[in-house]
Amino acid sequence: MADHKHDFTPELTPAAANLLDSWLTHLTAIDSASPRTIRAYATDLRRFISFQTHYHAEAQGLDALRAVATRDLRAWMADERGHGVSARSLARRLSAVKSFYRWWSDREDVDATAVLSVRSPKYQRRLPRPLPETAARDMIAQVAEQDDRDWVSARDAAVVTLMYGCGLRISEALGLRADILPMTEVLRIRGKGGKEREVPVLPAARDAVTHYAMLCPHMLRPGTPLFRGIRGGALNPRQISGVMARARRQLGLPSTATPHAMRHSFATHLLNAGGDLRAIQELLGHASLSTTQAYTSVDTRRLLEIYRGAHPRA
Repeated sequence: MADHKHDFTPELTPAAANLLDSWLTHLTAIDSASPRTIRAYATDLRRFISFQTHYHAEAQGLDALRAVATRDLRAWMADERGHGVSARSLARRLSAVKSFYRWWSDREDVDATAVLSVRSPKYQRRLPRPLPETAARDMIAQVAEQDDRDWVSARDAAVVTLMYGCGLRISEALGLRADILPMTEVLRIRGKGGKEREVPVLPAARDAVTHYAMLCPHMLRPGTPLFRGIRGGALNPRQISGVMARARRQLGLPSTATPHAMRHSFATHLLNAGGDLRAIQELLGHASLSTTQAYTSVDTRRLLEIYRGAHPRA
């Protein structure tokens, strides 16, 4: 992680650069943040520090970072919005800054009140749009007919079936190794933040993967990717996105019918069938139940039904 120091110079003094490098290392080692998250946080902090450097006309050392006031945060946020940054993106960048200061205040006796008290900009949260059950099935069937090469069509159908039948993220489906063959009734998935969860595998999903494995022309040895590209390398997510884009145009489905929509649909259809919200939360690997509620397009009436079912006296 030492190369993170170079991300912040020359805006930071060496001591301050070391501090931020330690924070990024902490995120990786303790919080199990993904490389993508680390890069995003480093970029967000770099933007904030760069602004403060020019705003105060001096490199940001430890004393300067300690002295950041509410007005400094607001000036930075106003500058970001002035450059066309959306409220949603700004909220994420502010979250990164707060994360650093929260970690610093826990590590040392640093008063981060000024930073942590700044309110995040409000934005309209984009709720996922699940597909109707018939549309989800039609999507899988259409994907299975997109390519003249039988093994490619079987591969794409297997990936989409896993996303819908097991609630996997596309990265989780494509991250599976050939070690899972032959498939059992349960998959152990390593999700965001390195958290592991177990998900049941429906017979349709097992059959789809088995069919693909039988047709795949590449050797599916243990330790190698399960889903392969044409030349044998790991399958690129863009390939699945492209296949689904063609399928939804042929089916007349909206642009929201994306790979992630299959995961949304899994959760929503499971809930509509009487699934427990907490159990669905576990299957999806969500840390917060509120995320699952938004994810499953649960309306107030449905939540009340679930509540009354669990608490008959309510």
